[in-house]
Amino acid sequence: MKGWPGEPQMDYDVLVAEGPAAQAVGRPVEHVIFDFGNVLIYWEPGAVLVPRYGEDTAEAFLDNDVSGFYDANDMMDAGATHEEAIAWMRATHGDRWADILTYYLANFQDSLVGPVPGARVLVDDLKAAGVGVWGLSNWERTLYPIAEEQCAILRGLDDKVVSGYVGMRKPHRDIYELALGRFGVDAASAVFIDDKAMNIVGANEAGIRGIRFRDPRRLRELLISMGVAIPALR
Repeated sequence: MKGWPGEPQMDYDVLVAEGPAAQAVGRPVEHVIFDFGNVLIYWEPGAVLVPRYGEDTAEAFLDNDVSGFYDANDMMDAGATHEEAIAWMRATHGDRWADILTYYLANFQDSLVGPVPGARVLVDDLKAAGVGVWGLSNWERTLYPIAEEQCAILRGLDDKVVSGYVGMRKPHRDIYELALGRFGVDAASAVFIDDKAMNIVGANEAGIRGIRFRDPRRLRELLISMGVAIPALR
């Protein structure tokens, strides 16, 4: 199974406001909270692996049922060290995959392949409109500084919560509530943008409307339709 286990079915690029978030429907959007990977910046682990191991091995490694790669990522995002994740993979999936994980972590910077087109301009437009722009991302604590150094858009957010530093991760409700408290944001005044459906579900459980991201043009249109005063598409 490729990708994170447990992903529910959910359309991309539509507003989702279920459960506690339903009460926020129609409320003005005063804050936008962004995930990082594949929302503001592209994260492609295969870009690290293909030049060394080839496409077939990289594809197998990125199948969670084969290697446990995404389970190991979850462990590290929640605070486990590289050594703990590698040891877990070695014990559960074998030396081959653990050695590849070791290589991936040592060369992580190559997985950050550039900004998502339009993300920088959207963040700037939101700021100009007086909208709070925040970050909430699952990221291992020793790898995150590499991303922030390489990607100026992350440094330009008003503030951020990164899972590896706080010992909790999306989609669990506690990290959303921690972020809201740190940012001083009322859940009903915010919208959360993430590429993973499970994280939109988690945001809804914390009372935050969500959009599962794929198309930057559609995201801009959605925000405008919610009353955010940013320039429209031409």
